Amino acid sequence: MGYVLDTAELTADQRVEAVNTAMLYASAPCHVVHEDPAGAVHARLEVWDFGDANIFTHRSSGIRLLRTAKQARQDSMPVVALAVQQRADGRIEQGGHQRLVAPGELVVVDLSAPYDYSWSGSGGAAALQIPYDQLGLPLDVVRRASAVPGASPLYRLVTEHIAQLGRDPAGITGDPASAAAAAASIDLVRALLVSAARSHRHAPQVFAETLLTRVRAFTRRRLADPNLSPAMIAAAHGVSVRQLYKLCADAGLSLEQWIINERLHRVGHELSRPDRRHLPIATIAQRWGFRDPTHFTRRFKARYGLTPSQWRRRAGPGA
Repeated sequence: MGYVLDTAELTADQRVEAVNTAMLYASAPCHVVHEDPAGAVHARLEVWDFGDANIFTHRSSGIRLLRTAKQARQDSMPVVALAVQQRADGRIEQGGHQRLVAPGELVVVDLSAPYDYSWSGSGGAAALQIPYDQLGLPLDVVRRASAVPGASPLYRLVTEHIAQLGRDPAGITGDPASAAAAAASIDLVRALLVSAARSHRHAPQVFAETLLTRVRAFTRRRLADPNLSPAMIAAAHGVSVRQLYKLCADAGLSLEQWIINERLHRVGHELSRPDRRHLPIATIAQRWGFRDPTHFTRRFKARYGLTPSQWRRRAGPGA
């Protein structure tokens, strides 16, 4: 279920405060300045959980969202927002860059930093908001890319994708496959940001910085492959197994343990799904690479504090 605010249900004197409060929940804390606070303020805001991200749609009368340096210092929100402008032109200023965003165009905003975003008249935007830890990219890579998202050949593909998410967030997030769609969306955004950042003169540095991210994305896509191994992962990225282990160790990551945890997460998700209730737990576990049921149960309980059967029961009668 999403969070929805529609000022059509409120009296005129309640609307400004309601929108200001809702914006704190929907996005980063910022100053909300209405173009005509004494006039016909109207807004509809929706926030829908979408896997490890969320979809945020915002349609309103003229508005300015101003996040100051002080707010950024007091509340660092490690999230990046990719918003497709709707109707009125948007204006964004961040990191010394200013841009006019026409309807149908994409803007990338680092919500952990100061910014100034606005439109005049009736306008709106549809955004995909992703925590930095899900992107796995260095902050400077994201910020370089945010200045020139159109430099990526993936720009139009990602723009259309996010626009489509904003057209039917309730239907998309309510689908049983929404978690997989969210993971694919995050991968797509990651590819856009890496591609855009490479357009700068730092291309070799970006390639090195993002190797671990690409390794993790590759591995996530192949978690169900029984042949997944460090050798396969290394070969796919043109490095030796020794280099792969060093890359992971430098990031404080145990490759094998990370793969096990990712597989446990996928099993837990499937055990919570009503349409998987008919499948034996051992079948689901084997699908995600756990061939020994006893070993799997021990691993699962150590990770989540519950046995797989308890986890499934806790999810409710429909799970």
